Amino acid sequence: MDVQEMIAENLRRNLLLKTDYDPLTGRGACGSQIRTSVEWEAAPVWLPVTMLNDPQFRLLKSREEYVTLRFRHDFEYWCATCVKVRQKLTGEIDSLILNAPQRRILAELEKDRLEKKPIRIILLKARQWGGSTLIQMYMAWIQSVLRRNWHSLVTAHVKNTAATLRQLYSTTLANYPEELWDGDEKPRFRPMPDASNTRIISGRGCNVTIASSFSPDSIRGIDLSMAHLTEVAFWKDSECIDPADMLRSICGTVPLAPDTLVAVESTANGMGNFFHSEWQRAVGGESVFRPVFVPWYEIGIYRLPVRDPGRFIEEMDSREKAFWDKGLTLEMIAWYRMKLREMGDIRLMQAEYPTDAVEAFVSSNTDVFSPRAITELRAGCTGEPEKGEVQGETPLGEGAIRNVRFVPDECGSLKVWERPEGKPARNRYVVAVDVGGRSSGSDWSVIAVLDRTPRGGGGPAVVAQWRGHCDHDILGWKAAAIARWYHEALLVIESNTLDAASQGSSQLILEQLNRVYRNLYTRQVLDGSSGSEPLKSRVGFHTNHRTKALIITMLIAMVREKAYRERDPDALTEMSVYRQLPSGNFAAKKGFHDDILMTRAMGLYVSTTMPPPRTFDIDDYLSPW
Repeated sequence: MDVQEMIAENLRRNLLLKTDYDPLTGRGACGSQIRTSVEWEAAPVWLPVTMLNDPQFRLLKSREEYVTLRFRHDFEYWCATCVKVRQKLTGEIDSLILNAPQRRILAELEKDRLEKKPIRIILLKARQWGGSTLIQMYMAWIQSVLRRNWHSLVTAHVKNTAATLRQLYSTTLANYPEELWDGDEKPRFRPMPDASNTRIISGRGCNVTIASSFSPDSIRGIDLSMAHLTEVAFWKDSECIDPADMLRSICGTVPLAPDTLVAVESTANGMGNFFHSEWQRAVGGESVFRPVFVPWYEIGIYRLPVRDPGRFIEEMDSREKAFWDKGLTLEMIAWYRMKLREMGDIRLMQAEYPTDAVEAFVSSNTDVFSPRAITELRAGCTGEPEKGEVQGETPLGEGAIRNVRFVPDECGSLKVWERPEGKPARNRYVVAVDVGGRSSGSDWSVIAVLDRTPRGGGGPAVVAQWRGHCDHDILGWKAAAIARWYHEALLVIESNTLDAASQGSSQLILEQLNRVYRNLYTRQVLDGSSGSEPLKSRVGFHTNHRTKALIITMLIAMVREKAYRERDPDALTEMSVYRQLPSGNFAAKKGFHDDILMTRAMGLYVSTTMPPPRTFDIDDYLSPW
C-alpha cells in the first residue's frame, strides 16, 4: 500500500475496533444472547439464552426477581450494577465495565462453567489491563450470587499483592447495593476468629483467605472451592519453597466439581521457571488448565493519537511494519514506539508487553538458544514413548551386550520413541552419554540415541533416551547394551567425569568397554613432550573450553535451523535456561541442569563427522563377541 491507502486502511481498522457494548442492555455481551422485551426494561434487551431457558424466568413477578435472576446468568450485568473499582486512568471509583480482553477471558471461564466442568485456566498476560481484577471479581460473583459456603484463596508471590486483590473485594462489598444483596446480613467482610489471613463474607458463609508463595504450609488443611494464583512467574523456587508443590497442594484441596475454579496467571519472567513449564504443559494439552494469552495490542489503553499519519508511516521501522502487516493500527504502533523509547530495552519490552506467547518468555541477552526456535522445535515432541530397559544376559561385563532385548516396564528409565528398524546399518545410530552422579541429588546421567537417517527423512532424530542415577560401571554397560540394540551404534561417552574419578577406577570402565564393544568413540591425544605427533587414541569425548564451545555452537545452529528432531520436552526446557556467562563459558541457569542438552550437543557434533550409513552382513551382526 502507498501512504494514502494505509491511512484509509487505518481508518477502517479503527472503525472495526469500535464495538457497541453495553452490559446493562446486554448488547455486545459474550456468550449466546437473544434480544427480547421484558416489562421491567424500558427498551428491548439482550438476555443470556440460559436465563430465558431457566424455568424461573416464566415465573417472574417483579423487577427485583428479574434482577436477581439476571445476576445468576449475566456476570457482565452484575459487574456493571454491583461492582465498584478504581479506574486506572482517572483514579475514581466507578462501575466495572469489562474491556475487550476481560470479556475474552470471561468467555473462556464461562465455557467451562456452563458445561458444568471444573474451571481451570492459566493466563499469560501483558501488564495493567485488569486480568487479575476480572478473575477476582468472577470469584466474587460465584460467592455473592451463585454459591454459599464456597471458600476461596488468593495467593501471590508476596502477601501484600494478595491483600491488594482482596481489597478489590472489600471495596465491592462496601459499595454493594444493599437492596440487591442476597444474604442474611449486610454485605461486608468480617474477620474470622483466630485466622488473621481470612475474612468471612457476611450473609453468604464464604471465606476469603490470602497467602503468599513463601508460606505454603499456611494453606494446608483449609477447605477450598476456588483459588487465584497471581504473578506465579515471580514465585521463588528454592530448596524450602517449591511452586509446583504449592500448586499440587491447592489442586489437591479444590475438588474437580462444577463452579470450582483454579486460575494461574502472570506476566512472564523468563524461561525455565515453574510458570513457563506449566504454560508449556497447558499449550501441549498435558494439563487440565486452559491456556489463554493476552497481547499488548488488545488492550485499549495502549494506543496514542497520530497527528501526522503520513510522516509516521514514512518513519516506520521493520518491526513496526511487521505490526502493520499483522493488522495493528497506527495508534497501537505509536504507543509501542513511545513505550519502547521509555523502557530502552527491547527484551524488557517484549517481556512486559508481549506480542505473542513466545516473545513473552524472552528473558535476557545471555540466552544461548532462541526462544522462538525452541518453541518451533517443540512441535516434534509428540507421541507417548515406550518405557522400559534394554537388558542383556548379565548387568555387567561381556554378558551385558549379549542377546540384548527391550523389556517393557512403566517404571523403566528408558524412553523409546522409535525402536531400531530396517536392516542392520553401520553409522546409522549414535549413542551419546553424559555421565552424572550416583546419588539422587546429583547431576543426572543421560544416554541419548540419535537416528541419522530417520523415518520420513530430514535431519537426525532423537529416538530413545535413558535418564537416571547409578554407579558409573552400571551406566557404561547399560549404554553399551542400548548401543548394541541400536545396530551397534557409535557409542560416545563423555569422559570428563570418568577421567577425574579417584584412583583411576572409572577410567578402567572405558578400557573394559573398549576391549569388548567394537564401535566406541575415540579421540587422538597429542604427545605431551613434542606436542606434534599423536601419542595414542583415548576412549571417550573430552569436554574442555574449546570442544564445548565447538559442540554448543553447532547445537545452536541445529536448533535455529530446525535441523534435527527433538522428542523430549525436558531437553527444550534445558535449552531455555542455558546461558552464556560473562567469561564466555556456557552453563545452565542456577538450579537447573544441562545433562540432556549435552548429549544432543555431543551426538549431533559427532554425527557430522561420520561417513554415510551402510548395511552390513547379518551374520557379522549376530556373530559372538
